[in-house]
Amino acid sequence: MLNITYWSDFACPFCYIGEVRLKMALAEIPEAKDARLVMRAFELDPNASRKAESDTTTRFAAKYGLTLEEAGRRIEAISRMGRAEGIDFRYASSRSTNTMDAHRLAKLAMSKNDAALAERVIEALFAAYFTDSKELADRDLLLHVGKECGLPEEEVREMLDSDRFKAEVQADEREAAMAGVHAVPFFVVGRYGIPGALSVEDMKKVILQVLEESRTESAPKGMSCDGKECRLE
Repeated sequence: MLNITYWSDFACPFCYIGEVRLKMALAEIPEAKDARLVMRAFELDPNASRKAESDTTTRFAAKYGLTLEEAGRRIEAISRMGRAEGIDFRYASSRSTNTMDAHRLAKLAMSKNDAALAERVIEALFAAYFTDSKELADRDLLLHVGKECGLPEEEVREMLDSDRFKAEVQADEREAAMAGVHAVPFFVVGRYGIPGALSVEDMKKVILQVLEESRTESAPKGMSCDGKECRLE
């Protein structure tokens, strides 16, 4: 079975786009239809407030030293990337908050050993942020997402009232730091580490290479990938 691990944050636009592209690539490869996907937590801003404090354009401009007009253009360009992959992407209206509890909810779903359940929760959290402009630290939202996706409401409530799965989220982040992962998304496909949201075609190249290596005893020395292509070395 093909195993794919990836670090991601629900407030990261390229994480959402990258995950959708990954699933599209897998869907086009019959041998990879049973691939096992495991999401690892990565908080882009662990110190973020639990309430949105500014709009995305203002925050983006301040972070990257841009004018509001420049920030707006970049945000719209990212939204177009998402829409090109079939996502109802509304980055400009997103409301940035702390994502720890969202990651804890995803961990709760993963603990059920039900891949479809975990996938529903992960997708719902991304959609809540990038399509519905919801605050991911909002308790009512997380209760709603959990219940709608099939988690017991009382168990979600008890999790939110405790620190359950916080240690697991932090362990993922320590593992990322030890592996030199400082930005997301970051995918591990077989023995290859892939930073960024590759195109569907480039992700397919990586997956097919890994599958080919699994069938042969003599594998190539390695492969490097950038934002445009993958090359054997």
